Amino acid sequence: MTLLPLIDVCPKHMEYGPCGGVGFDGSCEIDPAHRCAFLHRPTVPWTGVDRETIVPPSPRTDAAAGTLAALGTRAWVVADLPARALSVASIDACAAVLSGEVDAVLAGDAGSARVQFPPAYRAHLLQRRGLRVWSGVNMRDRNRVAIEGELEALAVEGVAGVHCVTGDHTRKGDRPDAAAVFDLDSTEATALARAAGHVVSVAASPAAPPVERRAARLREKLRAGADVCFVNHAGGAAPVRRFIDEVGDGIRFIPCIPVVVDEASADLLESFTTLVLPEGFLGRIRDARDPRAEGIALSVALAEEMLALPGVVGVNLSGGREGAEESFAEALAEVARRVR
Repeated sequence: MTLLPLIDVCPKHMEYGPCGGVGFDGSCEIDPAHRCAFLHRPTVPWTGVDRETIVPPSPRTDAAAGTLAALGTRAWVVADLPARALSVASIDACAAVLSGEVDAVLAGDAGSARVQFPPAYRAHLLQRRGLRVWSGVNMRDRNRVAIEGELEALAVEGVAGVHCVTGDHTRKGDRPDAAAVFDLDSTEATALARAAGHVVSVAASPAAPPVERRAARLREKLRAGADVCFVNHAGGAAPVRRFIDEVGDGIRFIPCIPVVVDEASADLLESFTTLVLPEGFLGRIRDARDPRAEGIALSVALAEEMLALPGVVGVNLSGGREGAEESFAEALAEVARRVR
């Protein structure tokens, strides 16, 4: 049987897959009737992108050098940015709450809103409010030329880091009418971001199939230039420890910590693909007399467990929902205060 090139059969045109959205049954997140094209093929080894032969990697930006130095001396607390899309007022309000409480905000993709401010402009808005920005860049919305422009603009802006993700397809979210680009995938973008002088982070989903090859895939991202791995929810500290041990040395880890403070945010978290939480985590929040207090306490406890793991240099407080942006920023700030 002749196998088509993976880029021709993957809906996201990935070369270095799979993405983190593979269903527990091996199904593709875009077309559940089909299995992920990468499941039964060997891990794709990193071979580079054309851009690397044209422009050699730049020295680290001053901001990137500062991030690397800080990550080696103390644990970082990074918080998701819960602000509304396309709202300067909401960004300013959330920044006012988080400024001085977290080491950086992860200003990345929002599943509920496909139209957002460009990464460099959003970084500018946040850093003028005194926040370090770890800027998310997805491959869904821009071709490689536009992505290179964003990476250069982010270098000028002096962001703390760049988080490269392939991103959700436009068929998922509020703009199925928009064409998906996916000129690159996250591994290829990692090399471009490193070439621009950034600290580069990538995501890993240890609980998503093929579980046995997730560590190998991360090692290929490391070869492409990744410095940091944000570890998606995998069921608690023990599974993350196993994943870190399997990956080995050479990369720093920042596990994601779920912050859930009410029924609506619990429902939202449960809707994410292949998300695994510690046993009883959401049940304890839902059954609590004060769900917000219980959710904050559980997040703090889990963060402390993660920070005790070898190789972990920080935690990412992950949470937020539409309509409760400032309230979530306050919850994230409270968790950060207790952890720090």
